[in-house]
Amino acid sequence: MVDFQYKDSYNVKDLEEIVRILRAPGGCPWDAEQTHQSIRRNFLEEAYEAVEAIDEENPDHLKEELGDVLLQVVFHARMEQEAGRFDLDGVADGVCKKLIYRHPHVFGDVAVSGTGEVLTNWEELKRKEKGQATNTDALEAVARSLPALWRAEKVQKKAKKAGFDWPEVSGALDKLSEELEELRQAAAQGTNVAEELGDLLFSAVNVSRFLGVDCEDALNQATDKFIGRFRKVEEQAGERPMTEMTLAELDQLWERAKET
Repeated sequence: MVDFQYKDSYNVKDLEEIVRILRAPGGCPWDAEQTHQSIRRNFLEEAYEAVEAIDEENPDHLKEELGDVLLQVVFHARMEQEAGRFDLDGVADGVCKKLIYRHPHVFGDVAVSGTGEVLTNWEELKRKEKGQATNTDALEAVARSLPALWRAEKVQKKAKKAGFDWPEVSGALDKLSEELEELRQAAAQGTNVAEELGDLLFSAVNVSRFLGVDCEDALNQATDKFIGRFRKVEEQAGERPMTEMTLAELDQLWERAKET
């Protein structure tokens, strides 16, 4: 039995202590074995589940999922503390200093006219802080671990700030058509298919940016729509296995599903 004080209500310091106990000798073997890399995916999954709770507009679910995200932060900080590099207070110190530095209109004497100027100043301060001397440095700083569509959108927005962009959506649409034709040719020849498909997706993100559509949301909606129609096709097929139906029969059921 570990030496631990049970309470009716716990705080962040208690969470730190629980994680310490789990990682310490006599604690949990699984927790003790984990590394930053071994639980990397857990962090991503918990963050996505928190976002889903936000979309659900469910406060109770959001509180739970934010707790799971906080656990990941505390867990990673604990591993670094064990290595003697930094602890959770160091993490808090760093982000506090960052917020103070990037809000000179609040913690300093800089005057701003509105949100637009705040965001412009934020980007300029961020580039100075991270030593981004060129526009390419800013593009390369966009995290590769982001979902691909999201990363492409962020890179394009930063390129736009450097003046590298189509003047209007028609240019982006023409480029999308051009990339589609290049993909057709690549598929027919059996060469550079992945490269051309990537170019097509990148161009599609460009169009979505021009139209003010979140590309991640748009793709998720399309996926949800596909699942809904697929369910209707399966229901219409009845007891007959879809694998035994011809493509023409499935297509007919699909068209019916689109109408309902």
